[in-house]
Amino acid sequence: MYDLAIIGGGPGGYVAAERAGAAGLSTVLFERRELGGVCLNEGCIPTKTLLYSAKVYNYAVTGDHYGVSTTGAAVNYPQIVDRKEKVVKKLVGGIKAAMKGYKVEVVKAEATIKSRGAEGITIEADGKEFTAKNLLICTGSEAAVPPFPGLKEAGDAIVTNREILSLREQPKELVVIGGGVIGMEFAAFYSTLGTKVTVVEMLPKILGPLDNEISTMLQGIYAKRGINFCLNCKVTGIEGNTVVYEDPEGKVCRVSGDKILVSVGRRANIKGFGLENIGVEMALNPAGRPYGIKVDEHMRTNIPGVYAAGDVTGFSMLAHTASREGEVAINNILGKKDVMRYNAIPGVVYTNPEVAGVGLTEEEAKKKGIDYKVIKLPMAYSGRFVAENEGGEGICKLIVGAKYHEVLGAHMLGNPCSEIIQSMCIAIEQEMTVEQIKEVVFPHPTVSEIIKETAFSLK
Repeated sequence: MYDLAIIGGGPGGYVAAERAGAAGLSTVLFERRELGGVCLNEGCIPTKTLLYSAKVYNYAVTGDHYGVSTTGAAVNYPQIVDRKEKVVKKLVGGIKAAMKGYKVEVVKAEATIKSRGAEGITIEADGKEFTAKNLLICTGSEAAVPPFPGLKEAGDAIVTNREILSLREQPKELVVIGGGVIGMEFAAFYSTLGTKVTVVEMLPKILGPLDNEISTMLQGIYAKRGINFCLNCKVTGIEGNTVVYEDPEGKVCRVSGDKILVSVGRRANIKGFGLENIGVEMALNPAGRPYGIKVDEHMRTNIPGVYAAGDVTGFSMLAHTASREGEVAINNILGKKDVMRYNAIPGVVYTNPEVAGVGLTEEEAKKKGIDYKVIKLPMAYSGRFVAENEGGEGICKLIVGAKYHEVLGAHMLGNPCSEIIQSMCIAIEQEMTVEQIKEVVFPHPTVSEIIKETAFSLK
């Protein structure tokens, strides 16, 4: 009998296992593939490794902007992929070592929930039965692939985020269906290396929920670099290596590529491992279809002793959200009061330049009827930014309450905003005001000073 069983070894599952093991809970973790889940093996880490190689190449070919001339800079695509695999292997090894250190038993097999009784929850895996007092479900998500006509017939011309990471040859032309975070990061990577990239997006903007002004700026930057954006366009089918779509006027258009990346979102993994055997309730969309496991603010399901965290809830599909949700679940299992809050979940797009945001966007504040003010400054107000980003564009934008000037949201474009957005997460969590931010001492010279400069621009 274990204190806790965890199904899924991604950022929700393995972080929860670490916290549970550190607290002395006997824990068994089931993972059918590799520890680290999609994030480490097929998402966050491998894509950022690729993007950093692209950034280094970009520095090499634009070195003359900084007084450094280079000749012969070239892309060795197989070597870039090899480095990506080396990084992933190293980090997976680190998680395995952590599990051992926290005395978490890891079972590399597909797990199925069999029953729940007086003795606990029974799970079957690798031909054996395991019983635990508590269960945490962290089965994650998978790429959503719409049933476009001709999709199956296109064969290996179609790739998702999983298959594209394994390519050993750089595509000369790439069509990306979906201008969200995944689509834009791969578009940025390949376009930097010289691939001709076309992004087909059904919405009138890229990066859907992100701040409109910032997503428009990023689109403009990459349009200048050669990416072709087809917005407000509906894909109607696939013909071999050609995407067929309707433009905003209803005209039928076609665009071809060596590979077609389908990146239109993700869906929770809620089938095939026995949720129905114990009656776990699903969250339903307006059409009445299940999109994830229903949980409360403590990450509890409707079944006592059963919790869920991460993408499987279908709510905030981000690795750092999953990790925090896993921590909340463990704290509640341990009898500690803890609730999950979503008001300060940061989002980052690792293009070059980076995009980062947290809290309400201007559009969301307006939709909610909140009385707000917008204060913003170009990143060029930061001396460090100017020194390190020759000709670079960027902006820092704060959404604050109109009356008390409390920080409601922060959104940035410009390197390295992924590393400084955390300060605004803390500001929102602590309900800080602009006046309080003005009193904080920022190190000089740093790009982070743009936050303080923006605060002082409030009229």
